[in-house]
Amino acid sequence: MSSFPTTEPFSADAAATILVERRISGTQGERLPLACRPHNLEQALAVQAAVTSHWCEHMDDSIGGWKCLLPPEGKLVVGPIYTRTIDSIPPVSLWPKTSADGERARIEPELAFFFGQDLPPRAEPYTPADVDAAIARTHMALELINSRYADPASCEFPEMLADGLVNQGLFIGPEVDSANAAAAGSFTITLHYANGELIERQGQHPNTHPRAPLYWLAEFLRRRGQGIVAGQAVITGSYAGVLEVPLNTEIRIDYAGLGSMQVSFTARKAV
Repeated sequence: MSSFPTTEPFSADAAATILVERRISGTQGERLPLACRPHNLEQALAVQAAVTSHWCEHMDDSIGGWKCLLPPEGKLVVGPIYTRTIDSIPPVSLWPKTSADGERARIEPELAFFFGQDLPPRAEPYTPADVDAAIARTHMALELINSRYADPASCEFPEMLADGLVNQGLFIGPEVDSANAAAAGSFTITLHYANGELIERQGQHPNTHPRAPLYWLAEFLRRRGQGIVAGQAVITGSYAGVLEVPLNTEIRIDYAGLGSMQVSFTARKAV
């Protein structure tokens, strides 16, 4: 038997109201009610757009960047990152995960590509060369992870896409050599904690070529009548999945051959 609502039209606006309230308060909740739960990619994108509208109006904010990947079969990996959630000065305030080990920050090591030129909607497709020419610089970055669902594992993919694919913000680290970063399919990631503990991961970009998702994103947004705006930062996939790190401690993170950044995290307080 279908779980689709049969008497009420789908309401992206109702879904966005719930998700934005959770973003602002840092709370998590049940899956969206059936009447506003997205069941396909277009409904999910409609909710995502409504979240952006509600958030930007309420917070006097704008889209400061995007997250994306080359889309797996039957899915889309794309979502806006809001300007007020992008930080470059530690300590970084975020909504932490509470576990048996205490509160932890959840992060994903990434590269952030900053655009120096607009890629607005237009009739003709954007080529990789067009996208490359619009990139002004590349930085080390950490995606900040948090879901607005209490049990994300119980959600279907459109529900996760509607909520921005667990993004809660972005930390921008130092600038790195753009040519080296463009070719950085893999590198060793080392976390150095203030207490001397060291954690090492072999980083691997999920699409091998870290700029490949940029080329996809430029075309995806163009076809939808949107675009990339100068000043926006785009992240294109984690090199090590989600890492959980302690709060209130200095951490140095090295990307071998690219650079190093210092960061620390504190728990955000509900207003």
